[in-house]
Amino acid sequence: MNSSEMRLAVLIDAENVPYSNIKGVMEEIAKFGTPTIKRIYADWTKPTISGWKNVLLENAITPIQQYSYTSGKNSSDSAMIIDAMDVLYSGQVEGFCIISSDSDFTRLVTRLRESGKKVFGIGERKTPSPFISACDKFTYIEIISGASQNDNAFESGVKKDETPGKEPRSNAVSIGKDIINLISVSIHDVEDENGWAFLGDVGNLIIKKQPDFDPRNFGFYKLTHLIKKLKEFEIEERDTNNSKIKHIYVRNRVK
Repeated sequence: MNSSEMRLAVLIDAENVPYSNIKGVMEEIAKFGTPTIKRIYADWTKPTISGWKNVLLENAITPIQQYSYTSGKNSSDSAMIIDAMDVLYSGQVEGFCIISSDSDFTRLVTRLRESGKKVFGIGERKTPSPFISACDKFTYIEIISGASQNDNAFESGVKKDETPGKEPRSNAVSIGKDIINLISVSIHDVEDENGWAFLGDVGNLIIKKQPDFDPRNFGFYKLTHLIKKLKEFEIEERDTNNSKIKHIYVRNRVK
């Protein structure tokens, strides 16, 4: 099945993610597939989550009420988990998008993947690593917000960054040796006899090893742009039968 045809259940924990830029979040989800179920869970009597109410209609998200039975405890978790399992057994979707920064959903994600479903996570950078590692892919809300701000800057005629393919540096983190090593080892894992590896294969393998890897974390729209900036790698564009399409190959630079 083409990824754009994958039916997705989008389940949002309103008490553990910010409501800002939900439009950008939904656009990000559209890259993974088609959201056919969109539900958001919270105790809507709480004034602290009132900001969500204004964006639900605009994005056709169904609010699910869950009262807080115990003070200080997020009561939405159980309702969201029960609904996820109901959707799983109904066979209505091929994948799930869990939007939360709460590690309590780690076991749920693991269970969904055990049933052969793709699971995409979206949350803040403070999200605990067990939840991130449990997902097929995890995206930070901060880089989605950064991308939207960059797009708005171009639309208004204000160019924030002169370097093509880069995000505003305020949301970017530095590229450490661990990331360079991750890329290098992944290239080695899929390289041919001459050391060249198809960049698409490298990218897919990196995501399997580290679900929260995203070039936008480091200020780049695409992996191609990131690798071109690193002296440790060589990159090569190869022609195809279609003059508009080129295949990108990369290899570790010989020292």
